[in-house]
Amino acid sequence: MAVRTIITEGDPRLRQKSLRIRTVDDEVRRLVQDLWDTVRAARGLGLAAPQIGVLRRIIVVSIPPDYVEEGDPGVELTLINPEIVRASGRQVGLEGCLSIPGWYGEVPRFMHVTVKALDLDGREVRIKGSGLLARVLQHEIDHLDGILFIDRIEDRSTLRYIPDEEEEESVTAAAS
Repeated sequence: MAVRTIITEGDPRLRQKSLRIRTVDDEVRRLVQDLWDTVRAARGLGLAAPQIGVLRRIIVVSIPPDYVEEGDPGVELTLINPEIVRASGRQVGLEGCLSIPGWYGEVPRFMHVTVKALDLDGREVRIKGSGLLARVLQHEIDHLDGILFIDRIEDRSTLRYIPDEEEEESVTAAAS
């Protein structure tokens, strides 16, 4: 498997709708492994297939234990054809994106979501997420529809560039 190049804003593939997966086969599993290799190498919280230039409806979510409540093991999800089937509440929080490196802004999102998807065995799963997990799920699913976090920012004055050396501190503070 491989760490793939993450495409950045300006690449037209980031603005296209992704195609549904018809069958979870070895090709899909290889793509999922590449997504995992890539998100781990980039130290991201999630990654969608379009971000590596593949217009398929697959996301991975990786929220490490230090981003969640104490004692929680963290979250690792592979979701195929994910769709939000229920959403409620509202939160506004800082977001960034591996495809728009260094840029962050305050984005409104639902506080709670339920997502229906397929797992790697092709079985339907439902995932309930709140807070940071809900935010990451919405962010990654948006990628599948060609939507970037900057499209969701209501107050453009919150959009700012944070150089790499400050990035980790800022995002960690925003996630807690």
